[in-house]
Amino acid sequence: MTGTQQPGTQPKVKVRLGENNYGKAEVQLMKIKRGTPRHELREAKVRVAMYGDFGAAHSEGDNTDLVATDTVRNTVYGLAKEGFESSIEEFGKELLTHFVKVGPRVTGGFAEFTEHLWERVQTPAQPQGHDHAFVRQMPKRTARVETQDGRRFTVTSGIEELYVLKTTESGWENYLLDERFTTLPETHDRVMATFVTAKWEYAVESCDYDAVWERVYRQIQHTFTDHYSPSLQRTLYLMGEAVLSVCPEISRIWFQMPNKHHLVYNLGRFGLENNNEILHVDPEPYGLMEAWVERAE
Repeated sequence: MTGTQQPGTQPKVKVRLGENNYGKAEVQLMKIKRGTPRHELREAKVRVAMYGDFGAAHSEGDNTDLVATDTVRNTVYGLAKEGFESSIEEFGKELLTHFVKVGPRVTGGFAEFTEHLWERVQTPAQPQGHDHAFVRQMPKRTARVETQDGRRFTVTSGIEELYVLKTTESGWENYLLDERFTTLPETHDRVMATFVTAKWEYAVESCDYDAVWERVYRQIQHTFTDHYSPSLQRTLYLMGEAVLSVCPEISRIWFQMPNKHHLVYNLGRFGLENNNEILHVDPEPYGLMEAWVERAE
């Protein structure tokens, strides 16, 4: 290797540690409240990350006063025993307040949650739902709680994997027709389906996060049904407008909505008529729409 230095012999350059955090991810938490014959069930995947003075651990290998990530995991389970009584957002505040208090080098951090939703199994004997049998639902509830000092918090809540579909009242017309590459025919009657992912920020320091989440969840579904949709973009915008109208606690909301194509299958070659009844669900590729909807004032 003439004219070059061998690996490991290069002079060290000056570097410094940039933004950093550490903690525990993929903590799988389930809590069952058994105080009465009618049990309550909560389940969430949790990530906790801490900010602070961790320079010596990186530059010198000095672990003095560092909270072990194993301790972080144990703390999530331990605090859930007496806590985790209301929302994941409030539990996030509790966790971060704890780590700032007990960690000599911890100044702040964030907690992220993905909560699996469970509903009671309904039976003829228990139409209001079984006391201790549950079925997991598809949509997930999400939250991110962040603090720089353990006292003031920034909260973002959300929804993932809300799969909605309507069999009519949707179209796609009057778009650019490229003579060379456009093959998709215009239509005023198509199936529209999407996985709704949403997250929203708050205009207030604290609120009933459970009630707001339920309001957003129901409003998204209601707005999906209440209009003819000329595009997925228009439906996204109307959803955001409706959510901000019924939730004064929210400052803005973000949506990600893929267009899950349901294509009319060609049965004519078999001598069969297909009046938008038999469809091929095309897994990929798909259109993808993302946008924030914000208050204008």
